[in-house]
Amino acid sequence: MKILLTGMLALGAATALAGADDWPRFRGPDGAGLATAPELPLPLTEASRRWCVKLPGAGHSSPVVCGPRLFVMCGENATAQRMVLCLDAASGRTLWQRAFPSKTYNQNNDNSYATASPAADADGVVVTWTTPEEVLVVALDNAGGEVWRRPLGPFVCNHGSGSSPLIVGDFVVLANDQDNPKETPQNYNKPGAPKVAGKSFVIALDRKTGATRWQLDRRSSQAAFATPSLRHLAGGATELVCANSANGLTGVDVATGKINWTTEKGFTRRCVGSPVCGAGLVISIAGSGGMGAELIAVRPGPKPELAYALPKPLPYVPSPLVIGDKLILWGDNGQVACLRAATGELLWREKVEGAFYSSPIALNGHVLNVSKTGDVLLLDAGDKFAAPARLALGEKSFATPAVAGGVLFIRTYTQLFAFGGKKPE
Repeated sequence: MKILLTGMLALGAATALAGADDWPRFRGPDGAGLATAPELPLPLTEASRRWCVKLPGAGHSSPVVCGPRLFVMCGENATAQRMVLCLDAASGRTLWQRAFPSKTYNQNNDNSYATASPAADADGVVVTWTTPEEVLVVALDNAGGEVWRRPLGPFVCNHGSGSSPLIVGDFVVLANDQDNPKETPQNYNKPGAPKVAGKSFVIALDRKTGATRWQLDRRSSQAAFATPSLRHLAGGATELVCANSANGLTGVDVATGKINWTTEKGFTRRCVGSPVCGAGLVISIAGSGGMGAELIAVRPGPKPELAYALPKPLPYVPSPLVIGDKLILWGDNGQVACLRAATGELLWREKVEGAFYSSPIALNGHVLNVSKTGDVLLLDAGDKFAAPARLALGEKSFATPAVAGGVLFIRTYTQLFAFGGKKPE
């Protein structure tokens, strides 16, 4: 391991929690993908670009922001070295860079050695990555110093991994869903491929020490890359919403690890896009072969009810988005649908140019997404389709944008862009 300090190590005293204007995890607060930046001029233009920086490595990790700090992960393709960066969100200046040696291994061609997004709070950042031998969670402080690390056993999935951690109060939570080769033999027919099922579980680690606070063991089928979302319940409790093929949708009490509810059936395909909560429902997708195949909307409770299920075409990798009373389904192939979130009634479905892995976010009443080729698209979230505005960034992008402090942050394969706000002098 090595640490490279390139500027100020800390930006002031830390408090216990991320602030209301932060984007502290994948898809922002609660994993909902909802953002406002009233002073950000839309549609985006080159004139609204605040800064752009070249990253020291490649990857698909989405940026996260807590206070003045932005965190992002990079990987080195030749060595699989992982890098955690802390930037000054206002200027893009690197505050510190921490590098961790690793080893190369086979994974999906569209995966990377830096795919999971960090999770941040005022005390620092938590990151995760995997090799076939190890799932690793590492906590760093605001100066880049290592606070703790937790190895969580081997990882079985020939696609690599992608689920991101989240910080919930005093806990760091990670959904660690792995393959069962007996149920997906087509993925494990090569000589030397693993034959035993990976051990799947959801785990809560102590934010300060990394010690296990609870662990919920799960059945293994097709490894999921879905990062859990959060629901805030009456009385102040927080519920973790998890999705995978073997267990379906599950609501877990974050404080105890106890299952509040679960669907009777799992998905028949792999869960890549993350679940979303809205309109009193939990909505989740699954698919295979680059195409979505299943969507269910569940009314959660001790005996969860199926509100509706939708047929194809559906997204596979891009997560659903609930904005007000609308449900946006942004397909991998550019098929975008707007529906009534409460009922699944289709309002419109249109094809936009491009292919997509990024998950859409809501921004100032619009829907924003980034294509695989790095085009930023902005759609109206209205009852009728209107052609999107488009800005080309010039490099492929699989990461989901972040919004914090009135600024939009977009990560491409080797660059990071900021739009809006006052440009640094």
